[in-house]
Amino acid sequence: MIDAINLTKELIRAPSVTPADAGAMDIVEKTLAGLGFACRRMKFGEIENLYARYGTEGPNLCFAGHTDVVPVGDAAAWSQGAFDAAVVDGVLVGRGAVDMKSAIAAFAAAASKAVAAGKVKGSLSFLITGDEEGVATHGTKMVVEALDLEDEAITHCVVGEPTSSETFGDMIKVGRRGSINVDIAVTGTQGHVAYPHRASNPVPVLLRLLLQLQERKLDEGYPEFQPSNLEITQIDVPNTATNVIPGVAKARLNIRFNPNHTGDDLARWIEGEAESEGRGFSGTIAVTPQISGEAFLTEPGPFTDVVAAAVRDIAGRDPELSTTGGTSDARFIRALCPVVELGLVGKTMHQIDEAAPVAEILQLQAVYERLIERYFEAFKEE
Repeated sequence: MIDAINLTKELIRAPSVTPADAGAMDIVEKTLAGLGFACRRMKFGEIENLYARYGTEGPNLCFAGHTDVVPVGDAAAWSQGAFDAAVVDGVLVGRGAVDMKSAIAAFAAAASKAVAAGKVKGSLSFLITGDEEGVATHGTKMVVEALDLEDEAITHCVVGEPTSSETFGDMIKVGRRGSINVDIAVTGTQGHVAYPHRASNPVPVLLRLLLQLQERKLDEGYPEFQPSNLEITQIDVPNTATNVIPGVAKARLNIRFNPNHTGDDLARWIEGEAESEGRGFSGTIAVTPQISGEAFLTEPGPFTDVVAAAVRDIAGRDPELSTTGGTSDARFIRALCPVVELGLVGKTMHQIDEAAPVAEILQLQAVYERLIERYFEAFKEE
């Protein structure tokens, strides 16, 4: 049987800061191959990915996760070495302890018990990437596209992101808002401040456009979702002189949006506002949108019931079905199948001294064990 704590330690000791792998994927592959999983390494660009499957029949319950982690920040500020995986007073300290090497280890340990007990009445699979914390272009997105082309059937998926809010099991994620980043560059004509008629100042144009965008109320919310919000994240006028009208003014904004919108619709709206603001302006306004994910929702039903029941069986509470928070790789996986996210309490993720109680990791393993058992009982005829 796999020991979830020892496996978590082993994974943390591989300093896999995106895009480095540092041997983390080898550890996962060796572990799963030892259980009888058929493992496929799927490398795109410099990113290591892994798809592993036990069984050939349906239904196929997939666990998705990532071995990459964010940088440690100020290494000297950690109470323990960020990659030492030390246990202090029952708490495992290390980068990736919460987000999310512990979840990979917990599901692998749960899978080892299910395989040994003959409880896999179909297939179990793992979709593991090394590019979740980065730009996410060569990770889960490309693996999903490849599996889709091959008609690989994944029936349902559980993502091991740290979804619990205050207490383990109080929340699972059944959807996420979409995200779009937009760069705006207004180009005018540089000139002397004493001769404004010889210049075209881009700053007032940019400010009016941003104000126009900011003042629009995008929506009142959507069932299971909070209202969409637009946030201006950067304004830059590269001008160091006090007597020069600048030639360029730039801004960046982000919109987190619910299913009332699509990324393309929001991009067209911003482009339309820019075109309107640009009328009568002698310069140009360039709008460059980048959609990092669309909003999605896994509707309540048999699958969410199975996940929630597994939490209730072990943690003794009914989890909130939430769509809050940022984006995750679930936004790519939902193209293949319904997806739910379930993991540890996420309070220390990305922080100095990221840490997870050993007891909580073992509790997550127990939930995953129960989830696997309940899943194949509920979907055995699919």
